[in-house]
Formats: sequence, C-alpha cells, structure tokens
Amino acid sequence: MRARTRLAVGALGALTAAGLLTGCGEAGSSGTAAPEQGSSGAGCAPVAGDQLVVLTDDKKLQNTDNVIPAISAKAATPPLVAALDKVSAALDTAKLIELNRAVDVDRKTPQVAAKEFADANGLGQVDKGPGGQVTVGAANFSESQTIAELYKIALTSAGYQVKVQTIGSRELYEPALEKGEIQVVPEYAATMAEFLNTKANGKDAEPVSSPELDKTVAALKAAGDKVGISFGQASQAQDQNAFAVTRAFADKYQVATLSDLAAKCSGKATVLAGPPECPQRPKCQAGLVQVYDFRAGSFSSLDAGGPQTKNALKTGVASVGLVFSSDAALAAS
Repeated sequence: MRARTRLAVGALGALTAAGLLTGCGEAGSSGTAAPEQGSSGAGCAPVAGDQLVVLTDDKKLQNTDNVIPAISAKAATPPLVAALDKVSAALDTAKLIELNRAVDVDRKTPQVAAKEFADANGLGQVDKGPGGQVTVGAANFSESQTIAELYKIALTSAGYQVKVQTIGSRELYEPALEKGEIQVVPEYAATMAEFLNTKANGKDAEPVSSPELDKTVAALKAAGDKVGISFGQASQAQDQNAFAVTRAFADKYQVATLSDLAAKCSGKATVLAGPPECPQRPKCQAGLVQVYDFRAGSFSSLDAGGPQTKNALKTGVASVGLVFSSDAALAAS
C-alpha cells in the first residue's frame, strides 16, 4: 500500500558497531534465522489471534513521522496555512487508523472517507481566504490520497478552487512542490526531513530527524526554507514503524511496551518478523538490540508491515512483527 521509504528500515548508519548483530544467523529453508547468541532465556512463543496491538516505544527508538502539510513557499499565505492546520489539529493516530480502515477494509473511496471525517470534525468551517487555484498532490498510496482529500475539503471551505492530483513518489512530487507546480502535499515529518537532508548533503549525511517532534520539525523547516518549501502544523497522527503483537500474546505475557517485551521475552522461543533488511537496520532489529537489549530467538524474513508479517502474527507463526502505526489492521485493537 505504501510507496514511501521508511526511516525504520533505512540506512544502517552508526549502528554497525562490532557485535551488535552477533548471532543473527543465516536464513534457513523456513525463512527464519538461527537464535541470537546471548538469548539464553525461554522467550515468548507466538500466540495466534485476530487482533493486533502496537507495543509502546517507551524509549523512543523511532523518529517522529507525524503527518504534516508541505506547502510551496509561493502559496504559503496565512489563510491557506490556517486551513491546512485545521486538518492537522483534527488528526491523531487513532483517527488516522480509522480513516485507513474506512478505505482499506471497508472499501470506501478516499473522497467518501474524507467527507465523513470532515463532517464529523468541523473541517467545513474554516475562515475564508483570498481564493485562487490550488493543486494538492498525493503520493500513490491510499493514506496520502485520503489526507489530500481532507486538505481539499478544508481549502475549498476557505474559498479556494482545489483539485487533488495523485503524482506518485516523493522523488516526483517534491521538485514540483519546490517549483510551485503543485501547492500542497501531505508529508511525514521525519521522512521528509531526511529526504531533503540527503538530497542536499548526500546519502551518508548525518541524520537530522529525532524522536522529539519539535526537533524534527525544526530541522524539517530549516531544510525546506532552502528549497522553497514551507510546512504547516504537525498533526498528532503518526505513520511510522512500530512493533505489534496479537492481543492474545500481550495478555498472556503481560507486555504493553517494548521494554516489557525485552524484559520478559528475550529468548529462544521468540520469533521476530519483518523485512529481509530488518536485522541490519537501526530502526528495526538492530535498534531493538541497541536501545532495548531485546534479543529474539529467531528472525522470520517476510515483508515491511505487509500482509505476510501481519498474517504470521495472527496465525501464531511470529511473536512480534514490524508494522506501520496507522495500519488499518490495528483499528479493532
């Protein structure tokens, strides 16, 4: 569903320290790795269940990928920004999950899901601006398209003539935003900050995003200022990497946070599922080792927050898996 690159499975960077990934093992015929050295505990065997819950990232492994409007500086007038900020103020992660569920599970169109949300959250009541033509760009996944429709509703209410155009990847729409060919795009704070950072400073540039939202947004705005892109208010809605278990697993082992998982479930029976690059990535297994000292007994190479990982959790093949924090599959949790 998602086309954008995730920080959580991004470049390894500084976490290639010797010994960090010791014992990850080679993939076997089952797609799982051998147990990590040092995982001497019993661990927590998978528990099947239909409901998935995200474990709280209490030590802030992940950076802050909050939804935020990106605006061409040429179009960033106070009335336009204020209309977009009203959308940000109405969004949090739970509401974003429900929006995604409406589209991805209930099969409503992004337009219908956005209108229902806008009606329920007063997005049609926005102070009038000077009007004019506005093109809202969207990436080629449903969440971006739904948020773009929310922006359209708020901007239309403010007196603008708005169209939504699905453009594709960030590599395509970001230059159009710089040039003012499109005026607004839904963005994600940490991912966009690193995109602009590496575009300006090279792929090995020191990261500028942070687990602290204010720091990430400050770095994002500084990078945007250099290329003619402004940003509105960051919402409380986050779409970032997270680690999920089944509700049944959480109840059986009494785990609610990643610290709980590390304390109770490091050991041979625990199976971590994620994309093939997860063991080497600083926001995936490598980060779990460094930040939480969580050591799974084995790793199952599947996908990044996709159907394979979620199915492995629900069917009792994996104990914990990498998901996205706004996934519609979490709505019933």
